[in-house]
Amino acid sequence: MRDLLVTAIVFGVLPFVFKRPWIGILLWCWLGYMNPHRQAWGFAYDMPFAFITAIVTITAFVFSKEKKEMVWTRETILLLMFIGWMLVTTFFAFYSEPAWEQWNKVWRIQLMVFLTLMIIKERQHLHWVIWVIALSLGYYGVKGGIFTIIHGGQFRVQGPTGTFFAGNNEMALVLAMLIPLIRYLHLQEPRKWVRMGLASAMVLSGIAAIGSQSRGGLLAMAAMGLFLWFKSRHKLVMTLYMAVAVAIMASVMPQEWYDRMETIKTYEEDASALGRINAWHTAFNVAKDRVTGGGYEMFRAPTFLEYAPEPFRVHDAHSVYFEILGELGFIGLGMFLLLAVFVWLRANQVIRECKHDSERKWAADLAAMIQVSLVGYGVGGVFLGLAYFDLTYHLIIILLLAAKFSGVLDKSRITPTVAPAKSPPPHPSSRFGHEGAGRRI
Repeated sequence: MRDLLVTAIVFGVLPFVFKRPWIGILLWCWLGYMNPHRQAWGFAYDMPFAFITAIVTITAFVFSKEKKEMVWTRETILLLMFIGWMLVTTFFAFYSEPAWEQWNKVWRIQLMVFLTLMIIKERQHLHWVIWVIALSLGYYGVKGGIFTIIHGGQFRVQGPTGTFFAGNNEMALVLAMLIPLIRYLHLQEPRKWVRMGLASAMVLSGIAAIGSQSRGGLLAMAAMGLFLWFKSRHKLVMTLYMAVAVAIMASVMPQEWYDRMETIKTYEEDASALGRINAWHTAFNVAKDRVTGGGYEMFRAPTFLEYAPEPFRVHDAHSVYFEILGELGFIGLGMFLLLAVFVWLRANQVIRECKHDSERKWAADLAAMIQVSLVGYGVGGVFLGLAYFDLTYHLIIILLLAAKFSGVLDKSRITPTVAPAKSPPPHPSSRFGHEGAGRRI
């Protein structure tokens, strides 16, 4: 039944994409983030719905009468250079076949990310993109939060099988990035009942992140929560939501959870932590030896035998930064960090120029919440590996679209009010006087 439902939705929506390509972006986001086919157990489980949607969307966009234009900024140029460098490193990867398989996933994601920038041309469509992402990932946050409460935190919250965030660690990081997006929607929503639903989703997603039992996720949530409070327009309300989430977690989480979190202080005695550190040394040694790094999927036994301090302690890096360092080298890591700096500065620019303008305050709110998401990603990414996850790069594009629609990227679109011009005195013979009027330029 689920297989038929997902298939019917996808193929029922696809015809509308030919007339409105932006609907294809919404459909692709739903498939890419919620992975509804992974909730089925029949023929739909392995159906390439996202690929089909991408092909239809690209075809519709190419043959549409819409103006085809790219938003060229320092962020988009650097991201293209970063993608190009990924391709270069793949040619020189230690393990060619798995590296090219990973590259095929990554470039398709990046293509759709850039298509989002080109196809989404209205603020309302951008708003719907955020809603689709929030609802798609929020499904797992709400579901995981309820699961954690019902079972008293005895079991780990994990993502759908076969996705970037299938593991509990990755699930925690995704939820830490999601909560600020839900908060943005909460700030913009005028309907009280929808605001209550979004507030509940934030609380339950926070509980789900803790219920993942990820120590890196706990650090990401702590950093994100602190910055979210700092950036919030209504600190008292945000304090209340956080207090509710903490109270629920304190009442349901078992002693085993507290014991596991305590091992953060005694990482020298934890085999998993020592394995990560060994993998970090391995990544550094590979990057030092090879300018292109080891390529995708390099964290394998033969690599550790040659480059690791402890050759037989094979472990995944579980770190965004060391994953990129090992696979893409120092050049790749430098591009990635510089991109983060550019995005942060762009968000600051949007906040500075829009926060005092009632018509553009939405853009300032969105930029601030994207910063909060990136703080969670940046801190959690030290211990969790999601270097190529869609959401990270989609947030960059969403920020640029907010800057575009608010006029920050094009100062000529900003329309300041000009003082009314003085009217010339009416001519004595004139039947009617002339009226001066202010105008926007």
